[in-house]
Amino acid sequence: MTDKIDFKKTLDSYQAPRGGFRLVDVPDMQYLMVDGHGDPNTSPAYTEALEALYPVAYKLKFASKRELSRDYVVPPLEGLWWAEDMDAFTVARDKSRWDWTMMLMAPDWIDAELFRGAVAQAGAKTPPRRLGDVRLETLSEGRCVQTLHIGSFDDEAPMLARMHEEFIPQNGFRLSGKHHEIYFSDFRKVAPEKLRTVLRQPVAPHRQDAG
Repeated sequence: MTDKIDFKKTLDSYQAPRGGFRLVDVPDMQYLMVDGHGDPNTSPAYTEALEALYPVAYKLKFASKRELSRDYVVPPLEGLWWAEDMDAFTVARDKSRWDWTMMLMAPDWIDAELFRGAVAQAGAKTPPRRLGDVRLETLSEGRCVQTLHIGSFDDEAPMLARMHEEFIPQNGFRLSGKHHEIYFSDFRKVAPEKLRTVLRQPVAPHRQDAG
């Protein structure tokens, strides 16, 4: 039996500076995912997504330890967030207009068979309402800009504005993917001003005009 892996400590892509920005090349990673829409504070779909993700994640962890002798800490909750008008994030913060995918990273040695078994085990007694919506999917982000935000989720807007409007264009990039957040704190147990959240934005080089 190997030591239990804590990906928060071992993955370089989980490292981000507080108050500054870092360019990082994120490898392809697979996640348990559930999609939804609306304000995460009030949308039943958001609560139901988490109620489906976590049982599958823990069944996977136990299966990995039992069948593969590979143990790990269930990684932090992550989310992809987007809207038709991205000002809904940096200006209006109109959460009712947000679309999202909530995610828990699954180690690269987890395969489809282990995933199917974990889903079956999670639904053996009282299946979570959205269990059938959980999928195992690879996310390819590549080059990203990220920072560590400490504080309330509602205080993210100024840092996101700096990232989107200053750092990214000043360094020759443009936004190319969905806003990504990694939650190092349990928002049910930690005071808002102490929440630790990695804010990530995939980027691509500015297109060069022909000629």
